[in-house]
Parts: sequence; structure tokens; C-alpha cells
Amino acid sequence: MAHNHGAGEHQLRIAMVVPPWLSVPPPGYGGLEQVVAGLVDALVDRGHEVTLMGAGDEHGTTGDFLATLDELQYDRLGESLPELAHLARVNHLLSAADFDLVHDHSTIGPLVAGRRDVPTLATVHGNPVGEYGTVLSDTDRGVGLVAISHAQRRLNPRLPWVGTVHNAMDVGDFPRKQRPSHGSVLWLARFSPDKGPELAIEACRAAGLPLVLAGKCNEPAERRYYHEVIVPMLGPDVTVVLDADRDAVLRLLVEARCLIMPIQWEEPFGIVMLEAMATGTPVVALNRGAVPELVQPGVTGLICERPEELPAALGEAPHLDPADCVAHVARTFSIERMAAGYEEVYRRFLVAATPRSAMREPARVTPG
Repeated sequence: MAHNHGAGEHQLRIAMVVPPWLSVPPPGYGGLEQVVAGLVDALVDRGHEVTLMGAGDEHGTTGDFLATLDELQYDRLGESLPELAHLARVNHLLSAADFDLVHDHSTIGPLVAGRRDVPTLATVHGNPVGEYGTVLSDTDRGVGLVAISHAQRRLNPRLPWVGTVHNAMDVGDFPRKQRPSHGSVLWLARFSPDKGPELAIEACRAAGLPLVLAGKCNEPAERRYYHEVIVPMLGPDVTVVLDADRDAVLRLLVEARCLIMPIQWEEPFGIVMLEAMATGTPVVALNRGAVPELVQPGVTGLICERPEELPAALGEAPHLDPADCVAHVARTFSIERMAAGYEEVYRRFLVAATPRSAMREPARVTPG
């Protein structure tokens, strides 16, 4: 099973920690879960020992699995106590005799990592500002943070960053279009003003193109925004698909003329852009967050500076070659490339890791 790419280098024993409400890999849609599942398998393939630490009794990776709880805590998503209890159990399971490194994907892991006898790296999956930035600014000394994009890292450069590694995707399982589509434009996101669905409607109307709004709409704030802001804007030129499952999402991506990303916030990554390009569908986006790190202008999509530029870009999108979109993801955002990136960060971090005796004192970074 293991190809041992790192032959001649020390094999690492890695504890991969995920929040207690995530199943890895996901049964349906789940960007972070897909990324972690791919990373675990690729690290095992590179000769490392990886133990996934989460909740529940199922996992589909080639690594080992240690459960802190019998049941996934999905119905308590967002509460602090389940995550804290899960992380306390993780800490009890960890031993320096068993692991060289902890790779933590939880929100508050950096706050409790100082209690561990094992050095911890934490990937930051959200935007490191506001309340989350305050939590991260209290990261224990000796804990390293990894960014998922350069744009995310620039939002709070004073945090104890030790590396930047882009998320990745295996394009092998994706259905893909053979030729450009002249069908509907697709907007695919959660219903939030951050994601700009109203801008998508306005841009498609200005371009005279039909739009499919495929949105996650199962939380109170999402429902309220959808009913109060979006519903009054709907017309016969807009088709709405709420809470689509994985198969439906992939079908919509393949059929779409392009994916529109009129984002109104500093998107830290935006894995939906990789998914679109992996199906051969180009991306039309506003230049915010990590967009210019993911989209190759004029090849895999079009990047606009202002909303007024979107209609023309929607018209141009079918001129882009689907094969170029797929090749870009396969080349630049492969699971193998992500695993190699993390492996490099692991080794560099472990060489410079702060001795355990200095771990208890927080790093005291000014909140961003």
C-alpha cells in the first residue's frame, strides 16, 4: 500500500484531529472532510503512520482511527462544549511515545494544544479575523498555524504562521463535460450576503442568461436571508435548488455554462471553484480573497474587478476549453502536491519546535 516516497527520511507518526461533528470522508457534501480524507490517504501512501482522531464509528481512510465519542455530534455543531470535551479526550489519548506530531483541524485546538506532550500544527480553515482572530491570537507558544491561501494569511500576518498549503482535490472521480456549455450560469454556495447571490441574479439578467441558484439553506440565518432578500428578486429566469445532494451538485456543475462567484468577502479558499474546474466548468468571479490563487485568468475562468464587468465575462465563458480547467486542477491542486506541502511544513516545524517546557505560556500575539 505504501509507496514510501520519503524513503531515507524519518517516517512520521501523525495524529490528525478533526472536529467531533465531521465524518471523514463525508457521506455527502463536505469540503474540509474531503480535504482531510485525501491528505490522510496521501500521507499513508508516502510512508507515514496516520491516526485520524474524531467521533463516531465510521471512517473511510487508509489511516488508523481513534474515536473520542461513539456518536458524531453533528446536531451540536457550533457549540463550544462538545468540541472542548472532544479535544480534552484527544489530549488524554496522545502520548509522545506514540506520536511525533498533531495536525489539528478544529477551531479551538490551538487554545488547548499547549497541554499536549506532542507538538501541534493547526490548519486555519476560516478567516483569521474578528472573534476567530482573537482566539487564534491566544495560540499557545510552540503551536504553529498553517494557512490555506496567501490571501487568508495576509488578513492577519501577525499570527504564528509556519506555512501555507493550498487545499486539493482528486479530479479522477469527477464527471466532466467534453465541450463548452451554453446553458445556465450556476451559483453554488450557502445563502449569505457574503456569497453575493443577488449580484448573480443582477449579472445574469444584464447578460440575458438563465441562472441556477443552488444554495445551502438549512440554518436560520440562511433561511431568513433567502426569504427576505432573494425570493423577492426571483423570476422565470432563475431556477432555485435548495440543499442539493452530492450527485445533484455534480450534475449541475457539468451542465453549467460557468460557475459565478460574486463574493463579497475575503474567501479564504473556495473549494467549489476547484470542483467546478474539475468538471471542466470555468469560473467567473470577483477579485476577492483567494480567487486569483485558484483561477487562471483567460484559461480556467475570468476574474472581474467590479460587478459591472460580470455580464460580459458570463458571455465569454464558453470560449474557454474544459480540458484546460481539468488540467489546471490536476496539476496545481493535486492531493499529492498538498501532501508534499504539508510534509515539508511538518519537518521544518519539528526541527524548530519549541521545547515542551515553554509550551504553557501563550504566544501573546496582538488580536487582529
